[in-house]
Amino acid sequence: MADWEGGPLAVSAVPGAGKSTGMASAAAIAIARYHLNTHRQLVVVTFTRAAAANIRSKINEQLKNLGLPMGGFLVYTLHALALNIARQHPELSGLDLENSTLILPTPSNRLTRTCVELWINNYPRHYQRLIEGMQFDGEETERLRRQSVLRTEVLPDLSWKVIQEAKSSGLKPSDLRDLATIIPDEYEILAIAAGLYENYEKLLKQRQFIDYDEMILAALRVLKNDRVCQQWQERVFAVFEDEAQDSTPLQTELLKILATDSTSDNILNLVRVGDPNQAINSTFTPADPIYFRNFCQDCQQIDRLATMDQAGRSSQIIIDAANFVLKWVNNSQLAGTEKPFQAQEIRPVTEGDPQSNPNPSPVGLGLELYRPVDVYQTVELIAERVIQLIQDNPDGKFAILVRENKQGEFISNLLTRPDEFNFKVDLREHPIKIYDASLAARNSRIPAEILSLLQFIDRPHSPDYLKAALKVFSDRQLIPNQDFNALVIQPEEFLYPGPLETSPSDQVRKCRLFCRGLLQARLELAPFQLISFLALTLQYERSELATADKLAERIVKQTLGNNSIPAIVNVLNEIVSSERFETVDIVDQDESNESIFTRKGQLTIITMHKAKGLDWDYVFLPFLHEQTIPGSLRVLPQSRFLGEFTLSEVARAQIRANLHQQHPLPNVMQAWEQAGYLKTAEEYRLLYVAMTRAKQLLWMSAARQSPYSWHKPENLQDQKPCPILPALKERFPDHFKS
Repeated sequence: MADWEGGPLAVSAVPGAGKSTGMASAAAIAIARYHLNTHRQLVVVTFTRAAAANIRSKINEQLKNLGLPMGGFLVYTLHALALNIARQHPELSGLDLENSTLILPTPSNRLTRTCVELWINNYPRHYQRLIEGMQFDGEETERLRRQSVLRTEVLPDLSWKVIQEAKSSGLKPSDLRDLATIIPDEYEILAIAAGLYENYEKLLKQRQFIDYDEMILAALRVLKNDRVCQQWQERVFAVFEDEAQDSTPLQTELLKILATDSTSDNILNLVRVGDPNQAINSTFTPADPIYFRNFCQDCQQIDRLATMDQAGRSSQIIIDAANFVLKWVNNSQLAGTEKPFQAQEIRPVTEGDPQSNPNPSPVGLGLELYRPVDVYQTVELIAERVIQLIQDNPDGKFAILVRENKQGEFISNLLTRPDEFNFKVDLREHPIKIYDASLAARNSRIPAEILSLLQFIDRPHSPDYLKAALKVFSDRQLIPNQDFNALVIQPEEFLYPGPLETSPSDQVRKCRLFCRGLLQARLELAPFQLISFLALTLQYERSELATADKLAERIVKQTLGNNSIPAIVNVLNEIVSSERFETVDIVDQDESNESIFTRKGQLTIITMHKAKGLDWDYVFLPFLHEQTIPGSLRVLPQSRFLGEFTLSEVARAQIRANLHQQHPLPNVMQAWEQAGYLKTAEEYRLLYVAMTRAKQLLWMSAARQSPYSWHKPENLQDQKPCPILPALKERFPDHFKS
């Protein structure tokens, strides 16, 4: 990168190679070499705001070391760059940004639900075909249950996933309709998706909403104007992109346009840095490692591919384990037709590397493999190992990486409230702080949870609102998880049954009790008091209560003069749709300014996804079970009447196959199988990312008994380990502890 003098360049870098630091140095060199300034600038693009702030500070530091002024470059996230272009040319972008609201069309979003209702009204026969499913005897109760499943689960999920996939790839509803004629199926899944997509686009315009993909499309509309495009290209000297494996096709198209030097035979001055083996977002975003891989292959053909395969982060045994996993997974064919990894080994740095303590010596065995009795013993072993380590290194950095937030919540409860859970090891007696990063994720759901309960209080006769309220109570583990569709068919009968009702089960009785409590509160409390009541009902903890109080204060201000439940619901709907609410994270005042996740003397509990880009001295990976990694795509029991597949995953796999020019396109069952392979490949990449966060100790385990569902961690069952663990045990037998 330092030698780059124009043209395209792909840099494929292994974990810990210093991609961002290398890009910052290369950016500073380019700024100095070509005398860049405010009129001719280097544009640096990355994936998140935190990453953008980090690389900006690194470039400024390098410029300072070179004795150069802090200028000649701009750092953006991809969406911020697009928004900047669209904002400067509103007449070409087609967006009224001053009066628009940014939304994320999740399945629970009101806009998504409206799309579904419009589709049902417009296509009643098609909807009836879905209700009939694989077989149907016409029984009315079953009809109502299926309607609930379709309206609140199946169709919102299909809408969300397909719109993300199609729109970020530049596909329009008409394109999906064309695909539906090529690969017909019994339900016409892609035709349904096209109808939902059409409704979504109409509603965006009517309500002056924009989504993240609309920003990219608006910028591309601006750059279709030859004069304006040339102005931007004259301003942009080159584009450097970090984390390129996470880009979508539309985002890549935008960067290529800006990086084109129209004054020099249309040379593409684009440097893309990434690691296809760390692509871990494609199961819930449209990103796909295939696009960066293709860019690398194109650059290789013109001798423009560089590799950064040396990394000084981890000790040799951890590097060996990561390299083994990469090769073993690729050779195992567990991901079917998918190849999870690009063949690229991590190598230690050479002698004399300027990093501080590169490839440090391992602590203990460096790699420790365990097979505890159950998940409780797993946490006990971790706590005991942490106590040993903290005595030797009080400033050490510790992390427990989990696959899902519920696992993190389970660990956090045992470690922070040992008396309550009868847990044997008390970390509070030792000089280590515990930071549960999943708490912030739970806090971010608070506005949506409060909204669901208030909507039920406002309209208790609505099956949808009743189901949403029950789901909130279930997620908070206040009532047993079950198929709520059967309960909400007749809300009045569920809430206040007549004398002829058969004796309900304890599960149903508990659900009814909570819902009646909400309705009683409506009668006894003023509307502005309801949020505090709901926070207590949901048994929020300290930071959650603080977040709920902050939310209540904001709503009181915004509903001044009209403090009714409908007014509160409207404000909450706006907050949830636009994601404009910062949660409260209660931290100690004397904590340092280091990264909140990697403080010295701290044990961080965090998901594997959120751990990407971070590292710790000691990393613990518990609960590595086959049902979790790689896991499998599941068809929920309530939607099995449609068949042994989910509409959303089938549609997304078919769209991806078309984008990747796979012909013939897969039918329903082939697409379902392909979706499973995509998930498996990404889960193994996620495990690879988690393993490569460790510097001196990598601790991995799979308990013999684990919950089938982490909503009920006390219900233990025999579980198979992730296939990686037996393979690691065979390859490194001396590192297996029990």
